[in-house]
Amino acid sequence: MVPSAFVRLAALPLTPNGKLDRKALPLPADDAYARRSYEAPQGAVETALAEIWAELLGIERIGRNDNFFELGGHSLLAVQLLGRTLAVGLKFSAADLFQAPILKDLASKIHFRRQPSVPEVISVQTTGSQPPLFFVPSGLGDYSYVLSLVKEMDVDCPVYALPWPPFKEVCPPTLEGIAAEVVLAIREIQPRGPYRLAGYSSGAILAYAIAQRLLSLDEAVSFMAFIDVTLPPNLSKLSPSQMVREVVLESLDFLDDESFEVLERFAGRSSITQLLEKAQQIGAIPLDRDLQNVGLMYQKSARFHMALQSYQVASLPIEIHQFYAMEPFISRRMQPDKQLDRETKRGWDLVLNARAIHAVPVPGNHATMVSNPKNRRVLARAISTALIGTSK
Repeated sequence: MVPSAFVRLAALPLTPNGKLDRKALPLPADDAYARRSYEAPQGAVETALAEIWAELLGIERIGRNDNFFELGGHSLLAVQLLGRTLAVGLKFSAADLFQAPILKDLASKIHFRRQPSVPEVISVQTTGSQPPLFFVPSGLGDYSYVLSLVKEMDVDCPVYALPWPPFKEVCPPTLEGIAAEVVLAIREIQPRGPYRLAGYSSGAILAYAIAQRLLSLDEAVSFMAFIDVTLPPNLSKLSPSQMVREVVLESLDFLDDESFEVLERFAGRSSITQLLEKAQQIGAIPLDRDLQNVGLMYQKSARFHMALQSYQVASLPIEIHQFYAMEPFISRRMQPDKQLDRETKRGWDLVLNARAIHAVPVPGNHATMVSNPKNRRVLARAISTALIGTSK
């Protein structure tokens, strides 16, 4: 709970209603961060690690006694850190980072190892006697949720977060094609089954497609964890540009009514770049985010959702554990008669035997069941219990 930075202000910025205006608070300057006495990195590993930290955290000088999280690091940056270090051949897990966030301590845990052919595969937990658990990214391609969730889990197995493969621009991707590429990365880590998969929201439909691919290769799938996953409806076909707009607006559904209505009206007569600029102006996107990278993320997510539109969900001989949110989550982007099915099985009994669906309630709604720490702990324990049960 000790602050990582101190910024002196003449007065706190206030909203017209007299409340603290958090969006108007200035970002800490480099010299605002509390640090131990500076000691330069030692050796090739510490030096390489310090260079990556400096780039990610926007801090010019990183010492070997600095703490990643005290300098402003968080789960999203931790994912980027793991990806960039893997790319240069440095091997460590997310658990290593949480247990040893000081640069010199983390460097002592790093190993040089041969990596799978998909270098972005994130090792969240390296040890365990049971087969690995593979998480897929959300519908926005984000797998930072895995780090916080696994930190609360009690499982005796390695855990990996799988990225999307590069989507080829020449032809639209299909979910079957994406799954086939991801399976290659999975089998480099675990050559033979039984396989264990997990996913959150619409991104977890990819986990189902991966299970379908593995079964077609005569492999076994022994565990499927769905975190509030609804059977995909028959979606109306949208153009690529329309889909990008829909994905952007859906991700900003948390805004107040007035701000969202402004963006929604603006979206109809603007380019995607202009829409993102407008979103940043009203505080929906942090000022320190690179809009070019944000735009690329949304475009890739839109291509994934285009693949979801054409995916035909098959009936598979598997069981799923559906960890469903107990509270409703109402989206402005859906008509009232098409809101998420609040039935505990989330529609999967249309393609699977009802007895093959193990529904487990979790407090919170679709978003807060993962984002709220108390709800996330309940979810983590529930997944751990289900995973242990299938291991016996």
